Amino acid sequence: MTRMRILLVAGIAALGGCGHQVDLEPAPGHSMPVKPLMARATPTFDQLLTPPTQARPTRVDELVTRSRPRPADPFDLPPPTGGAAPSGPAAADPGTVTNNTTSANPGD
Repeated sequence: MTRMRILLVAGIAALGGCGHQVDLEPAPGHSMPVKPLMARATPTFDQLLTPPTQARPTRVDELVTRSRPRPADPFDLPPPTGGAAPSGPAAADPGTVTNNTTSANPGD
């Protein structure tokens, strides 16, 4: 009995979801949106509901259309040291650093 009721409610809900689709019209008492300043004509509902290309760009899944080997790059050279990191800074050795600072105020 409950199974039959569930099927009946599901059938009514499915039937209610089916409906005749008609062209969109403004609600009673309302008018179409005003014409944009630079437009030649007032856009229709379908034109207003269709997003422009900038809002929904087409998706390109395959970036490489033709697979081919890359040509040799004349600037793709190994490091001059063979890949080893430099041992220290390029500047001269700063020597011993001391913390002997005297603060002299210019005005004393």
